[in-house]
Amino acid sequence: MSDSLFDQQRELLQKWELQKPDNFFSKNRNLQSSLFFWIGENALLPYLNLLNKSGSEAAKTLNSLAIETNRDENLPKLKAWDSFGNSLQEIDFHPGYHEMGRRIYDSNIMAMYDQPGQDLIQLTLFYLFAQNGEGGHACPLACTAGAIQLIQKVGSADLKSRFLPKLLDPSYDTHLHASQFLTELQGGSDVGANATVAVKDCDGSWRLHGEKWFCSVIDAGLFVLTARPNGAKSGTKGLMTFVAPRYLDDGSPNHFSIRRLKYKLGTRSMASAEIDLNGLIAYPVGSFDDGFKNVVEIVLNTSRLYNAFASAGLTQRAYMEAKSYAEIRSAFGKTINEFPLVQKTIAYLKAQSAAQLATSMHVAHLVQKMNTNSASDEEVWTFRFFVNANKYWTSIHSTQSVLKAIEVLGGNGAIEEFSVLPRLYRDSIVYESWEGSHNVLCQQVLKDMIKYQVHTHALGYFRKFLEKHSPLESQKSQLLSWLDEVEASALKLLNFPKDVASLAIRDWIDEAMSCIQCIDLLAECKFDKLDTTNSGKKEILDYFLKQPKFSSISLNDYQRTLEENLTLSKFDF
Repeated sequence: MSDSLFDQQRELLQKWELQKPDNFFSKNRNLQSSLFFWIGENALLPYLNLLNKSGSEAAKTLNSLAIETNRDENLPKLKAWDSFGNSLQEIDFHPGYHEMGRRIYDSNIMAMYDQPGQDLIQLTLFYLFAQNGEGGHACPLACTAGAIQLIQKVGSADLKSRFLPKLLDPSYDTHLHASQFLTELQGGSDVGANATVAVKDCDGSWRLHGEKWFCSVIDAGLFVLTARPNGAKSGTKGLMTFVAPRYLDDGSPNHFSIRRLKYKLGTRSMASAEIDLNGLIAYPVGSFDDGFKNVVEIVLNTSRLYNAFASAGLTQRAYMEAKSYAEIRSAFGKTINEFPLVQKTIAYLKAQSAAQLATSMHVAHLVQKMNTNSASDEEVWTFRFFVNANKYWTSIHSTQSVLKAIEVLGGNGAIEEFSVLPRLYRDSIVYESWEGSHNVLCQQVLKDMIKYQVHTHALGYFRKFLEKHSPLESQKSQLLSWLDEVEASALKLLNFPKDVASLAIRDWIDEAMSCIQCIDLLAECKFDKLDTTNSGKKEILDYFLKQPKFSSISLNDYQRTLEENLTLSKFDF
């Protein structure tokens, strides 16, 4: 190959960079049609300039800053002591990290919590920013959102006046952001095993003693933690929820020390650490009896919803990277987007992006109704099912989507400096574990099905939703029949022996979520065509409806699988 041919290839790669979307909002017709359905044209109108500005920021400046701050030499660093041996417990960030924060906070994404009912807009902004991966700021935003709502909903008047003004401050340079420290060495998903102790002093203050093993956003100014008061019950019922400021009134660290920063696979621009609590002064939030309940229903469920939008953002970015590359890359005399297998991958990515956004928008819609006290009991129960199932569903399919996009780029897809995809892939794997692993979330759904019959509430809700929002009669009929099958499978599942049901639940959620995503896509078809451009929603819906459905749940099949799994698991290395 002559030098000129090498140069031609470099010019094509430069063309690839130039033809990528320069605005993650205005160039995403699928997102716009989703917002028209879930928010409505009139309600959306006041936010369009903000969304356009944020979409442009995300595609340009934030994209560049996310790349720069994730380089090995620019990752967060621990500064535990000053020159004279005084405890600092500070984190040093690359200047680009703070520039990202200023631009993100300029959108008022956290300040909007001061006026309930803007959840869909806030999460759309988050979705735009999250197309650059975690970027060091996605996790802090989710944690801060959870802390704000925790204090707003169950905090005392003193806690509200002390912390909310700073948490809601729209200025990055003066705001307070939050973290959540739940995980301990012996208790990750098993939070009830936590051993951090809370001791009440004679002056009425609480002191926390113990270790926290995985502390994301260790630079936060406010910590949300769980601890067990002396003499309290074992398990989750004995846990209290606390908030603790990073610094005392004199400016010194609040009786904690950072052991080390975590060296992670992904989300590396965000600082995570192991810490010791050496009498950390903390303040209880909510009643003692509702300590763990508040953590799950407010803090963790908020993070699970943010996690779903983060995963959907990764999938959308993976789709854009792969599609634009396939349009300029040539092999064997034609561009690779002409090959059927590449077309299959691009179709998969397009469909996954739309589906993950649709179900996440629906969860956000329920949250917005709950936060404005306009949700029915059925909608509240549906949310309990949906937030767990959707977090699992979006995160696992996001990782698969990014991996498929890497495949389109071939060997180039594995090169960190060639595209954002390796970083997004590493982030996506971490997203899968955050706020509950797949197995934990699926088991929680099963527990709620047995104890609260959440599937009955949820499937009844989706049936009514489908009847109300169905612009296409043929697809509506197919989905009503599919819902019948999902409901029948649920009844069969709940009659299985406990261990068999525990094995089968994940397959049932896969079937249920496959159906639900089609219901949401069908509803969004109402705004399938904006101006003269078709967003492809109907074609995406038909794509999913033609996919093979999951095989029916059989007790004998699962019992046999259970025995086979047990046998294989006992072999030595």
